[in-house]
Amino acid sequence: MANAWKKENKHSKFFTSNPLFLLLLICLSLLLLFLLFTSHSQSHSQSPNLSISQISKPITLTQSFNYPIPPFDCFKSPQAHPVVANLVENVKFPFLYSLSDFGSLPDKPHKNIVRLLKGKPFRKPDISVTIQGLLEGKKGKNGFVVDVGANVGMASFAAAVMGFKVLAFEPVFENLQRICDGIWFNRVGELVTVFDAVVSDKIGNITFYKLVGRLDNSAVSATGAKLAFKSNEEIAVQVRTIPLDDLIPDSEPVILLKIDVQGWEYHVLKGAAKLLSRKKGEAPYLIYEEDERLLQASNTSAKEIRDFLRSVGYHHCTMHGTDAHCIKE
Repeated sequence: MANAWKKENKHSKFFTSNPLFLLLLICLSLLLLFLLFTSHSQSHSQSPNLSISQISKPITLTQSFNYPIPPFDCFKSPQAHPVVANLVENVKFPFLYSLSDFGSLPDKPHKNIVRLLKGKPFRKPDISVTIQGLLEGKKGKNGFVVDVGANVGMASFAAAVMGFKVLAFEPVFENLQRICDGIWFNRVGELVTVFDAVVSDKIGNITFYKLVGRLDNSAVSATGAKLAFKSNEEIAVQVRTIPLDDLIPDSEPVILLKIDVQGWEYHVLKGAAKLLSRKKGEAPYLIYEEDERLLQASNTSAKEIRDFLRSVGYHHCTMHGTDAHCIKE
């Protein structure tokens, strides 16, 4: 066995000590690598099923309709910072949202910031629980959820994580940025379309009052904006207005319409007369805030809203806190 080992060792010694053989081996290896590289490049550059137009065509996240106003472009919006976001507690279909108002840091931080520092999720918003409860029996049904006065998306994301398509309307830029955060956090870019607009009964522009430190109370009425927070500063901004009837095609089903616009509800409803006039089974379930003080600040009333709703077939409304829930029976 020892002699046999020595014999094999002679042959291996020849291969390792012969410089011509080593040079040939290196050249063959380089040639093989070159051939592999060129064949790989050709296979990527020649695709029989992909045309030049397909290669250059941009990828879109949502199905596009011919809307009279363009949706808000989250990709072109400046990124808000810092971002404070968290999961919502105790909802059946979990989602995250991002805060726009942080409170008066460091003296009176937002309650959810305090919860976050304690390792707790954000407190569940009542509207999120309501939306998911109403939609749970309609999962798989085709149609939009329309969120007018979306704030930071607590109703929109509650619906989107269940698989529903959402049209969200919000005129406050800081809130729009947080909706964009939530679209990414919840991976719902294909489901949520956002519009930077006040929903009303006419197309045009209107003065809108942004309440610093309480953006969720911003309103078309300066009085309404400061009704609960008189010490906060308001800033007047010009925003576009759009009626829902001008934006939602007659052919598009709408499952649920939620409206929370600090007293501007009557104008939103008037601008959706065609949508609300759809027959039973096709007309949306309606939720709107009915706060008499806020309505009077916008020169309307709860009675005026109820009279209008009866004229389009909504004869049955029930109150849940300050929200009215209306259906066609």
